[in-house]
Amino acid sequence: MKKLYIFSFMGVLLMGLTAIVAFKNSADSVIDKGYAIGDVVSDFNLKSASGGITSMAENRSAKGYIIVFTCNHCPFSKAYESRIMALDRKYASQGYPVLAINPNDPAAYEEDTFQNMQAVAKSKGYTFEYLQDETQSVARSFGAARTPSAYVVKREGDKFIMQYIGGIDDNTQDANGVTKRYIEDAVNSLLAGKPVVVNLTKSVGCAIKWKGV
Repeated sequence: MKKLYIFSFMGVLLMGLTAIVAFKNSADSVIDKGYAIGDVVSDFNLKSASGGITSMAENRSAKGYIIVFTCNHCPFSKAYESRIMALDRKYASQGYPVLAINPNDPAAYEEDTFQNMQAVAKSKGYTFEYLQDETQSVARSFGAARTPSAYVVKREGDKFIMQYIGGIDDNTQDANGVTKRYIEDAVNSLLAGKPVVVNLTKSVGCAIKWKGV
């Protein structure tokens, strides 16, 4: 009787774990593999919190971009907000401005509505474009899964080539505790005409809320 109880318990536990894995896989299946290092990145046209539509190609002086998928509600995104602003202040004048993109379903998080994006951008004094990925197609094409997720692309003629994918740095909670600045290292290398040495890291943050999932 005791053995039967143990087997029954293990069966229920296995079923629970299977259900969790199935749910995770169903959410992950929404995300395409995304770009790899060296891939040509397709341009996009997204609505900006500052007004109008923004694309990568329109800024002819840009040598490339620091692209960050972020949002209003996520505590990880909030922790990185000042660092994202600092990246734009440091590198926009050198040809690598920030483009921040909010990919979340606003129906799931009211904080992430376009109106709230506008309010945050204005109140915080964003110097970069804060864009809404309303269809979530851009996030899917990049393979973004979390906020914040960061990318560096380099302009080569009329094309944009993926150079870095991953996290902004190595400390999600404490800016003063950062020891590895992945985005800065990547952009500094590109500005010096050198290849990016560490071009792939893991992004840590809130899972993107996909529509219909």
